[in-house]
Amino acid sequence: MSEALYNTRILRLAAATAGAARLDAPQGSAVKVSPVCGSKVTADIDLDGDRRIVRHGQEVRACALGQAAATLVGTAIIGSDLDRLRAARAEVADWLAGHSDAVPSWPGMDVFAPARPHRARHPSILLAFDAAIAAAEQAALARAA
Repeated sequence: MSEALYNTRILRLAAATAGAARLDAPQGSAVKVSPVCGSKVTADIDLDGDRRIVRHGQEVRACALGQAAATLVGTAIIGSDLDRLRAARAEVADWLAGHSDAVPSWPGMDVFAPARPHRARHPSILLAFDAAIAAAEQAALARAA
């Protein structure tokens, strides 16, 4: 492993996914798989009446980068809404791709600075956002029904 890419902070965040658990009977649930490496994140979401996330669960079967990103998404997701998730994902994707030098506002994402030149790693880093967004969309539809 390259120490520059897989640093101690990323590895600690990756290890923290071991405590992640799925929700019982979530309003929305989604599975996303990275076509590049096969990493998989299942996200469960419950929304309140204002469509803000009040409960989040996940199961993560991913590389260290995907696990670390899932930990960061899971840590800061409560209270967010779908617009915030979409904006955060776009901001992180732009930053990873080098379209912006501003560190993303989502807490902790600066840890992925060494991954910016490794484009093949970006889908794994974004996977937890993709799963959470899809689950939140499903939960919003369920609440509207």
